[in-house]
Amino acid sequence: MAKPLANRSIVITGSGRGIGAEVAKLVGSLGANVVVNDPGVNLDGSGGDAGPAQSVANEIIAAGGSAVANLDSIATEEGGENLIRQCLDTWGRVDGVVHVAGILRDRMIFNMAESEWDEVIAVHLTGFFNVVKPASIIMRQQRYGRIVGFSSSSGLMGNAGQGNYGAAKAGIAGGVRCLARDLGRYGITSNGIAPTAGTRMTQSIPEAAQQLRAAAPTAAPKAEDVEPQYPAASFVAPMVAYLMTDQAWNVNGKIFHVAGGQVSLALEETAAASIHKASMWTVDELRALVPSRLMSGVINPAPPPPTLDLPGRPVAASA
Repeated sequence: MAKPLANRSIVITGSGRGIGAEVAKLVGSLGANVVVNDPGVNLDGSGGDAGPAQSVANEIIAAGGSAVANLDSIATEEGGENLIRQCLDTWGRVDGVVHVAGILRDRMIFNMAESEWDEVIAVHLTGFFNVVKPASIIMRQQRYGRIVGFSSSSGLMGNAGQGNYGAAKAGIAGGVRCLARDLGRYGITSNGIAPTAGTRMTQSIPEAAQQLRAAAPTAAPKAEDVEPQYPAASFVAPMVAYLMTDQAWNVNGKIFHVAGGQVSLALEETAAASIHKASMWTVDELRALVPSRLMSGVINPAPPPPTLDLPGRPVAASA
């Protein structure tokens, strides 16, 4: 029986562990040649270990697939170029790029150091560019390619204590949508995944932060509605693999939530409500109409407590 990814060569960043490893093993089982990229760093980006990437590559090979390990840091331009070059030198093509790699530096914005911002942006967002740019040159020449970037509910809707991570993930969501417009004419698709899965990252989140985030209003699909909270990382892999196939040729510029057995197409940002006049609005007009027309029924994700005396807040009626 033919395998849907036979003879395709796919680069997967951050694939020594977690979701990336599951994606690598699945696409390998479907016939793809896989570059397993992972420098084996800790969650905060420190350290390094060749073991995770090589272990996943060995597992793919032992199952009858084709894979090589790569330890480059995609936070640098040189690392991204080396990664794509290894795929091209090994198999002569670069058919797919899946960017899963990431680190965490969770902290409330008022306590965050500039280095904690920069390091997260470097791996997630700049890393996306560092891998996709050289890959897109090859894909454009081939007139074929598949790009999948990993976003997050933090980037699409926000999470407390993740200003750096959320900004990076929002950037990836915007990036895949723009790349879809840049590259679609060359037979290249670009899409995003916003996963809910149990990984080293989710295991590292303090219980208090998990409770705070769970209490916040959200439009994202909740994994606990369909599976136990934080379902296995393997649940995410099939949708990524599908987006790598020829059958997904017309799926482009979209973000998909994947939570356990639930796959959802994300609603793109469009105008939900509007007010209009032929001339320029005055501030007094906006003070009257924005609350009643634009913001009616819209939930504040983190309202201040009633005990906080805020200018402009309506005074509660006395008993």
